[in-house]
Amino acid sequence: MLEVAGLSAAYGPSRVLFGLDFAVGAGEVATLLGRNGMGKTTTVRCLMGLLRPTGGSIRFAGAELRGSPPHKAARAGLGLVPEGRQIFPNLTVEENLVATARPGHWTLSRVRDLFPVLAERRAAMGTQLSGGEQQMLAVARALMTNPKLLILDEATEGLAPLIRAEIWRVLGELKRQGQAILVIDKNLEALLALADRHTLIEKGQVAWTGSSAELAGDRTLQMRYLGV
Repeated sequence: MLEVAGLSAAYGPSRVLFGLDFAVGAGEVATLLGRNGMGKTTTVRCLMGLLRPTGGSIRFAGAELRGSPPHKAARAGLGLVPEGRQIFPNLTVEENLVATARPGHWTLSRVRDLFPVLAERRAAMGTQLSGGEQQMLAVARALMTNPKLLILDEATEGLAPLIRAEIWRVLGELKRQGQAILVIDKNLEALLALADRHTLIEKGQVAWTGSSAELAGDRTLQMRYLGV
């Protein structure tokens, strides 16, 4: 579904990505892992058209997306849950959900079933939500665009344990429904249980790619690239 080849990117004269290669298949859950500052969020920004790559290719469902603006990436079927949530604070929960909604499987009724708290808080403003509720809203808002590929940047960062567990539950349910997912997070235990394939990034380059079983069984690899 997603094929990234030779992806390079920079902020001004500072190069960040150096020929990144990875892929996400239909119905697959894949991760981008690495320490802070290794290029994970920059990769997501390139995928979503928020940063123009300096080289390489981003092919999604057979079409080239490199250099496309964000609205074209969204229309192609990329749905983003950004780092920091970035919900619309001056809109209600329901208004956040319908603001960028597109027709498809995910409707207000279905996302409320997935996140019952959002039904209870549907009239609350974004500023009135807890951090956990905001993250649930960010996931639900992305699903309302009916994406072919759901991308989560720091899926559970800064959340209380019960909320983190709820997010992982939801991602597991989405996987069972066949949703393709690309996730960035630091909770290796949860990622090993959820994901099919992992890509470790070191200084803007792919250091290793493999399965959950391979990563779980290699403590040296975990220590070297993840510090766990």
